[in-house]
Amino acid sequence: MLKVGLTGGIGAGKSEVSRLLVEQGAVLIDADRIAREVVAPGTPGLTAVAEAFGTDVLTADGSLDRPKLGSIVFADPEKLAVLNSIVHPLVGARSRELEETAAADSVVIHDVPLLTENGLAPLYDLVVVVDASPETQLDRLVRLRGMTEQDARARMAAQASREQRREIADIVIDNDVPLDALRKRVAEVWEDLVRRARERSAEQDSE
Repeated sequence: MLKVGLTGGIGAGKSEVSRLLVEQGAVLIDADRIAREVVAPGTPGLTAVAEAFGTDVLTADGSLDRPKLGSIVFADPEKLAVLNSIVHPLVGARSRELEETAAADSVVIHDVPLLTENGLAPLYDLVVVVDASPETQLDRLVRLRGMTEQDARARMAAQASREQRREIADIVIDNDVPLDALRKRVAEVWEDLVRRARERSAEQDSE
């Protein structure tokens, strides 16, 4: 099995790359999706969040009020650290469960938006970074996601820099390109990942 960390700045197109990798045959483990699952109604995760931040962060139907919680934690690093201390271990445990169900020769893609920021690169066999210029990111956030330019710039500034992401990359996928060119590049990367997975599986078999 080859464990790949996939990351990229907001608006860089990481979701599109992960979709194309799944088309090729990758097993996808989406950290954002799991983070939502572990604080779904009725979970120990949601109970822990409510105990830490109060029932004000719950909606009338008992689910997590994400905007309310976000307004609390993103303005206070200590509170964000508390939230992370609850959610991150649960996400890690669920990710490992999903990983264990994959075949031995699989390429497992861990889609992790804050991989760089949280220093998670050592957890993976290699890191793939989806890269786009700040101008491209800004355009996509404003034009495709409907953000104001101010909000888009603030979200970009809150993340690791383009240089920091590229420093931890084993493979960079340039996404300042048309979709056809991106599809071709992802196919090339997939061939490389499959080769590495086979080599890794052969090494493990010979041990």
